[in-house]
Amino acid sequence: MHQPIDLRSDTVTKPSPAMRQAMANAEVGDDVKAEDPSINRLQEMCAELYGMEAALFVPSGTMANQVGIKAWTHAGDELISDVNSHVFNYESAAIAALSGVQVNLVEAPRGIMTPEQVESRIRPHDPHHGPSTLVCIENTHNRGGGSIYPVDTVRGIADVCQRQGMRLHLDGARLLNACVALGVEATDYTQYVDSATLCFSKGLGAPVGSVLCGSKDFIDRANRWRKMVGGGMRQGGIIAAGAVYALEHNVERLAEDHANAQVLARGLAEIEALDVAPDEVESNMVFFNTDRTGMSAAELVERMAREGVLFGATAPKRVRLVTHLDASREQIVAAVEAFKRVL
Repeated sequence: MHQPIDLRSDTVTKPSPAMRQAMANAEVGDDVKAEDPSINRLQEMCAELYGMEAALFVPSGTMANQVGIKAWTHAGDELISDVNSHVFNYESAAIAALSGVQVNLVEAPRGIMTPEQVESRIRPHDPHHGPSTLVCIENTHNRGGGSIYPVDTVRGIADVCQRQGMRLHLDGARLLNACVALGVEATDYTQYVDSATLCFSKGLGAPVGSVLCGSKDFIDRANRWRKMVGGGMRQGGIIAAGAVYALEHNVERLAEDHANAQVLARGLAEIEALDVAPDEVESNMVFFNTDRTGMSAAELVERMAREGVLFGATAPKRVRLVTHLDASREQIVAAVEAFKRVL
C-alpha cells in the first residue's frame, strides 16, 4: 500500500536524516540555568533574525503566545484580537485560565484586522471597563486561509497601539512563510511589534519547539512564566539543534510549499463541484467549502482518506489542505487526480 498523501497540516513534517544528525551531535547543558549552548545559540539567532534584544525557547507555539500574553497583562485586562485567531480558538482558553484576561474580538475578513477596527475596540478609561492593554495579530493567519498581513497594516496597528499606550504581540508561528511569499525580511514586520513568536515544527520541519522574542526585560518576565507552566526543559539543546538546522536550511525552501499550494489550488479549481480561488492562496494553505459536493466536510475527509489523501475539516462544510516539505510536487498532482476521481 502506498504511503498516504498527508495534507492535514505542516505540523506532520518529520526531521530529515541531516537534521537528526545535527540533533544527535548537539552540545547540551542545563537551560533552566541558561547553560545549554545549543539553546543559547538558537535564542541568539532568533533575536537577531527578529531584530530584538532577547529570545526564549519554549516547547510549543501555544506556550510562546501564552507566556507572552501573561508577561504583558494583568488579570482583568482586555486584549484585542480577531475572532478567528489561534490565541482565541486553539489554545484551550489559556488567556482566561492563565492570565485572567478578557478578549475583545474583531470580525476581520480573512483574519486581517485594520488599524481602524483595532482602534474602534479600545475601551475608554472608565471603571466599568477592563483596560485595553494588548493587541494580538497572527501572520500568516491560519483560519484566514494562510493569509498574509500587509506590512503597512501592521505599521498602522502599531501606530494605534503606541498612541494608546498598548502593546502589540505578533503570533508569528508562520511568519517566515509570509516573509518568503512577499520577499521581505522578518524585521520588516517585527520592527513594529513589542513581542513576536516563531514556530519551528511547522513548515520549517523541526520536530519540536517555538521561540518568543522581545526586549530583555520582557523575556526575563516571560522566562518566569515559562518555568511556572512547566516549560523549563533542562538539556533541551537536542531539540534546539533541530530548530537551528531548520533556520539554516529550510527557510527559503518554503517557496516550494507555496508553489505546491498553487498547483493544488489550480487543480482543484478545475473540479466543477468545488469553489476554490487560487488567487486567495497566499502561502501554503488551501481552503474550500463542500456545499456543492453533496457531502459534509467530515464525509469528504473520510471519502478522500480511502483514496489515500489526508486533510482536515475546519467547519461542518469547510476543509483545509496544507502543503509542506514532506509533500512532493508528485504527491500534490496525485492528490488532485484523486479528488477528480471522487468528485
